[in-house]
Amino acid sequence: AVMIVDSIQTVFTGDLEGAPGNVGQVRECAARLMRFAKETGTTVFVVGHVTKGGGIAGPKTLEHIVDTVLYFEGEGTLDHRVLRATKNRFGSVDEIGVFRMTQRGLIPVENASALFLGDRELHHASGSAITAILEGTRPMLLEVQALSAKAGFGTPQRVAGGYDARRLALLLAVLDKRAGLSFANLDVFLNVVGGVRMQEPAGDLAVAAALASSVYDKLLPADAVFVGEVGLGGEIRAVSQVERRIAEAEKMGMTVAYVGERSVPKRAPKTIRVEGVPSLTDLFK
Repeated sequence: AVMIVDSIQTVFTGDLEGAPGNVGQVRECAARLMRFAKETGTTVFVVGHVTKGGGIAGPKTLEHIVDTVLYFEGEGTLDHRVLRATKNRFGSVDEIGVFRMTQRGLIPVENASALFLGDRELHHASGSAITAILEGTRPMLLEVQALSAKAGFGTPQRVAGGYDARRLALLLAVLDKRAGLSFANLDVFLNVVGGVRMQEPAGDLAVAAALASSVYDKLLPADAVFVGEVGLGGEIRAVSQVERRIAEAEKMGMTVAYVGERSVPKRAPKTIRVEGVPSLTDLFK
């Protein structure tokens, strides 16, 4: 019923010249496995190495041959792993699976928000903000931590973990120009807790709030969630499916949500107050 090939880079055919793992061998072996799967009805799982850049090692055609490409992500020091689809002929690629590594193997995590927020209540400090992102249809709360400190050398550092470094540079420029927060002489360190990559622009507002909190050294409310995309004019833009994000925040005990003015839902939630803010300046006030 199922065949697992580990790994495609070690499989070879004597019909072709070249060592196992080269482009021709990988392409031909994958094509033969694909024909075998179609002819026999066997489900074939092919394990492949990845490059330092995160792509599948070997030809890009390997991704075109298969039906589904799944990435198994996670830091080696963390006890959880994320299964993420980047291609799926039979459905959405937006969904993820979150698993925890235990002595009995991988166990699915039902409440990812609780896992990623962790012990935040015990270690709440300035520069920490909560956001609600969507992975497919699954809303998750994530903690964003920012630290800004006086630069010890000539050129200030910009270090981002789990967040696009170019997006961070853009937000720093917006904060400087539109909100009067200068980072010219400050090192900036940003981290998305839990080893998760935050790719959605809805987390911009939490990043900006965390950066401001670190500069002013003032705590943000522990029960507040920040959801919104930050524009170049300092405005806070609407994001999709904000009701689902707010519902997840409500479920996790949050009492106030800061969103763009156009994102305020028409029907007010029961236990969480939704504040619509037009710009970063209004949020900081």
